[in-house]
Amino acid sequence: MPDASAPAPSVPLPRQRAVLGQVADMDLRLLQVFKSVVECGGMAAAELELNIGTSTVSRHVKDLEARLGLTLCRRGRAGFALTPEGQRVYEETLRLLAAVRGFRDGIDDIHARMGGQLAVAVFDKTASNPAARIGQAIAAFTAQAPDVQLQLHVASINAIERGVIDGSWQVGIIPAHRASQSLVYADLFGETMQLYCGAGHPLFGAQHAALDWDALRAHPFAGLGYHSPNMELSHQARLTRSATGFDQESIATLVLSGRYLGFLPDHYAESFERQGRMQAVRPELFFYRCQFVSLVRRSPTPSRAVQVFVQCLERAHAAGAAGR
Repeated sequence: MPDASAPAPSVPLPRQRAVLGQVADMDLRLLQVFKSVVECGGMAAAELELNIGTSTVSRHVKDLEARLGLTLCRRGRAGFALTPEGQRVYEETLRLLAAVRGFRDGIDDIHARMGGQLAVAVFDKTASNPAARIGQAIAAFTAQAPDVQLQLHVASINAIERGVIDGSWQVGIIPAHRASQSLVYADLFGETMQLYCGAGHPLFGAQHAALDWDALRAHPFAGLGYHSPNMELSHQARLTRSATGFDQESIATLVLSGRYLGFLPDHYAESFERQGRMQAVRPELFFYRCQFVSLVRRSPTPSRAVQVFVQCLERAHAAGAAGR
C-alpha cells in the first residue's frame, strides 16, 4: 500500500505555447509599423512617414498587440507612451529587422550583387567641415552600387556606436573617443573644436590674453551629455558644467544665449562669427582636435556593400588629405 504521508510526485506543468509562433511577412510589416510609431512618437506622426492613414496605423498596432498578447503603448490625452513591454518589443524589433536585413545582404553577397538598403549614421555638423569627403564617398559608392538604397541618419556618438553594434545601422562616422572590441575602425578626417561665447557674454568683445584654464572655471560651461572628446576635455580641465546639450546644435543654442561657454567645430561656428553673434575665446589655447573614424561591426563579416562603402570613404579622404 502506498504511504499516504509521502509527497506526491511532481507533475511537470504544460509548456505555454508562444503567442507569436512563426514570424510571417505580415508580422514583419506590423513590426515595421510599430518601429515607425515609436521613433516618430505617435500614430499621427507616423502617418506621414508610412504614407498610410492614422486609423490604419492604429489598427496595425492593435493587430500586433493581439498577435503578441501584450499592450505595447498607451495613447490618449496624455499623449503616446510605450509600456515596459512595448519598450522590450521595440528593442527586439530592432534586432529582428537588423537580422532580416543581414540575411538579405548575405544572399546578395552569395549572388555577387549589391542591393537592398545601407543605413549610415553620421555625427552631426560634418557637412560644413572642409576636411570631410563623405559626399564624394557617397558619389563613388552609388556609381559602383546603383541598386543599393542609402539611408543617412544623424545621431549622437553613443547612439551610433550602439546602433552599429546591434545592427540597426551598418556604418557609423563619429569622432574617435574610445575603442570597442566589437567594432572595426578606419581613420577619415580631422576637426578642430574651439571655445566660443555668445553676444552678451562677459567675455564677448573683451580682452582674452590673460585667460587661462583656471580662470575659465569661473564661467558657466555647456557640454555634451555623453562620453565624447568634449566630455573628456571638460572633465580633465574641471570646467564648471552648468548646462548640457546632446548635439552640436544644442550647444550652439546655449552659447548663443550669452550665458555659457561651449566648444563647437570651427567650420560650424564660422557663420555665427561672421554675423557677430559668437566669438572664439583665445583660440590658440582653448581648442582640441577630433579625429573622425568610420566604424562597422567586426562580426558577422560586413556585407559586400558595407565593405565597398567603407573603401569609398577611405579613398575619398585619403585623396582629400593628399590634395591639401
